[in-house]
This record gives sequence, C-alpha cells and structure tokens, in this order.
Amino acid sequence: MTYADTLNSSLQEWENWVLRRHKKIPNNKGLFVLTCMDERLPIEQVLGLQPGDAHIFRNAGGLVTDDVIRSAALTIHGFGTREIIIVTHTECGMLGATGEQITEKIEQATGVKLSEIALDPGLPEFRLPAEAVPRWWKTITDVDEATLEQVEALRRHPLIPKDVVISGYVFEIETGKLRRPGHILANMVSKAFSR
Repeated sequence: MTYADTLNSSLQEWENWVLRRHKKIPNNKGLFVLTCMDERLPIEQVLGLQPGDAHIFRNAGGLVTDDVIRSAALTIHGFGTREIIIVTHTECGMLGATGEQITEKIEQATGVKLSEIALDPGLPEFRLPAEAVPRWWKTITDVDEATLEQVEALRRHPLIPKDVVISGYVFEIETGKLRRPGHILANMVSKAFSR
C-alpha cells in the first residue's frame, strides 16, 4: 500500500464520519442511550463508549418523554439502531420534589401559568390542562422502580419494534458503579444472612 493509498483511506474515513447521517451509516454500536442530564453521570465513561458509538439523549431524570420517543423512532427507523439502554442514577434531582411543587415554583418565578402557554415552541397547539401540568414534569419517588417503568414504556410503545433490545441500569453516584435496578448489593448480602 502506498502512502497516497493510506491518505485516501483516511480521507474516506473522515468523509464517512462527517456524512454518516446523509449516508445512513449507523452509529458504531447500533445503540441509543437515554440518561439523565446530571453532570455527575459520566455516561460515556460508565458505558465504555467512544465518539461515534451511540446516540445519547439526556433529559431531567433520564425519563421517557415524547421527545425520547421521537428521537428513538428516528434512530431505529432511520439509522438501524437495534438496542436501547436507559441509565438513571441515585441522588437525582427528580427524586426530591413533586410535580405540584415544581409547577408552583416555576409559575411564581416566571409569572406564567403553564397551562396557558405552548410547552413546545414548534407546536403552539401543545398545551396541557392545569391538572396535567404537574404530571408533565415526571418526578419520581424510587429510582429503581422508575428505571423499570422507563424500560416498559419503551417496550410498549408502538413506534419501537419488538425486536429492539431494551435494558435499564442505575448509576450509583455514591459509589461510581453501575447496577441493575433492584440489585443493591448491601441489601442482597443482608437478605442472605437473614435466612
């Protein structure tokens, strides 16, 4: 192989990287990751991902929303994604308050009634009745239960094919470790000794 061949190969790889959406080249692992926006969760490091390995979607809580469904459907049907991983975490900000408390705080801070405005600037008709606004925030009380609920929400959605593999995990901020929902090792050890 000549040096020019090596250069041409490198240029082709770079062109494929730059134009991968236009060329319908999937991400390296055929993976969509849903996780929390919390800066304490280094998702690429936690999952051992490199640039180009996955489409990563972050939102408050790592919860399934209409935009998660929209993004997941696009990556699955447009780019060949075949696996979804959801990673929530302990000490999440979505664990502390209720939807009513968040609504009240934001309405007081902005002077705006959330039920009277378009919640999506691209869809001015997207408005919620006052009683639905607190649920829109999607606060949670149990991170393990919420993780399992997010997995099931995606599995049941008609835009997500049944053959897409969907898994959920919890990242422990305290330990820096990933675990399956409900598999807290300290609890498992104490249960083993209580038999």
